[in-house]
Amino acid sequence: MAGPSKPPSVRTARRDRTIQEARHDIYKARGKFREPTACPQCGAVFRKGRWTWGTKPSRAHEALCPACERINHHLPAGLLSLRGPFFNLHKEEIMGLVRNAEAKEKAEHPLSRIMTIEEEDDTVVISATDTHLPQGIGEALHHAYHGELNLRYSKDQQFIRVLWVR
Repeated sequence: MAGPSKPPSVRTARRDRTIQEARHDIYKARGKFREPTACPQCGAVFRKGRWTWGTKPSRAHEALCPACERINHHLPAGLLSLRGPFFNLHKEEIMGLVRNAEAKEKAEHPLSRIMTIEEEDDTVVISATDTHLPQGIGEALHHAYHGELNLRYSKDQQFIRVLWVR
């Protein structure tokens, strides 16, 4: 009968575990902001552990919110591309849906904003400050108008490319 090679009281550390690399997002706060903190650029207020819209308290600290930092550095967290013959025929209507979806998301989440809307040939490219907004707008377009929706996350899931074609 073979017994353990070492007594049960002496155990060695497991060395077969995979090591997860740390995600590197320069816009993620290293710690919590002091409360209350207000963004001098957009007016969002950090209160109770999250950014919200509201009136700036008189004794608030000032710091740029992560969305304003992304906008100032021109580094989006997501891109949404819209194209196709149907899109070109209904551009105004579709862009209205895009603006409405952004307004709804931005009202609840101040860090979800459209940075730029650029037209390149027959394609409109929308850059956003977070990954959820392009995905949400893409899904709203797919729900309303069908077409093809393609979502591609970066390897570390800190950036998304969304393509809607119809």
